[in-house]
Amino acid sequence: MEIAHDGVAGRLRTLPTRLINQVALVADRATERALEDTGSRRHHYALLATLREFGPASQADLGRRTRIDRSDIVAALNDLADRGFVERSPDPGDRRRNIVTLTRPGARHLDDLDGRLDTAQDELLAALSAAERRQLVGLLTRILADHSRS
Repeated sequence: MEIAHDGVAGRLRTLPTRLINQVALVADRATERALEDTGSRRHHYALLATLREFGPASQADLGRRTRIDRSDIVAALNDLADRGFVERSPDPGDRRRNIVTLTRPGARHLDDLDGRLDTAQDELLAALSAAERRQLVGLLTRILADHSRS
């Protein structure tokens, strides 16, 4: 799908919903290119980054923190565990529940993914200065925060 702004009706060029959607398409492509030869996808990255920042967690906690659907969490964690990037162990407080932990190979893989995604951000936001990038992140964060209260 080609993303074009020239030749588009003026009203369409000024609709924030359309512009955000068009930029999201470009961002998705940049992310896919950055991750394409790693065997990992967005969900993998979100889970690994969450484990690094917050430490070991249950699958349910990971789902809440990442907002990834339960069935997608299970599939992504299965893949990460098969690759040795996370370990599951019984929760000592509740043997029916597993605790997921980031492994050293998982941390190294996350470092690689971070570098690749940093490059993708730079490609996506090349037209913006560092200050404009911070402002964009701040504005998008405000929009999301406002809608998370709804």
